Amino acid sequence: MTDEDATRRPSRAERLFGGAATPSSRTPRPAGPAAPPAVLRAALVAAVEAALLLGVALVLLWLTLTSDPDSVGRALAEVVYVAIFGVALAAAAVGLRRLAGWSRGPVVVLQVLLGLFGYSTAFPGGQPLLGIPLIVLALTELYLLATPEARLAFLDR
Repeated sequence: MTDEDATRRPSRAERLFGGAATPSSRTPRPAGPAAPPAVLRAALVAAVEAALLLGVALVLLWLTLTSDPDSVGRALAEVVYVAIFGVALAAAAVGLRRLAGWSRGPVVVLQVLLGLFGYSTAFPGGQPLLGIPLIVLALTELYLLATPEARLAFLDR
């Protein structure tokens, strides 16, 4: 506070409502335990899958808008479902990176769903170039989350 501020007479608003508060210092976030490498890799795989799912949602939206689907409502619903899965997986990837306890369950469930979709695409659907990478990504993610260091990281939280 300067001498000028000390001699200055407070205004009516300052007398009635009080002066402006001084800005407080930012409280530093407590540093939690660092995520082990397996969890960081799992978060990276989940982020890649989320980006791919959001890309697929955009492609499906483009195909819906530029072609003549049998049912526009069903085609748009498919776009919305894929986009919701992509956003959920992206949020879970951030949660994995931060070792949030809630993030592991949704990732496992989405990996099972992606693995089943990859299987049905690769073998009954006759598109192994699309289905097998999905199976590999899902199995990689499940393996990384099942490693002892990943399980212990979430157990310690």
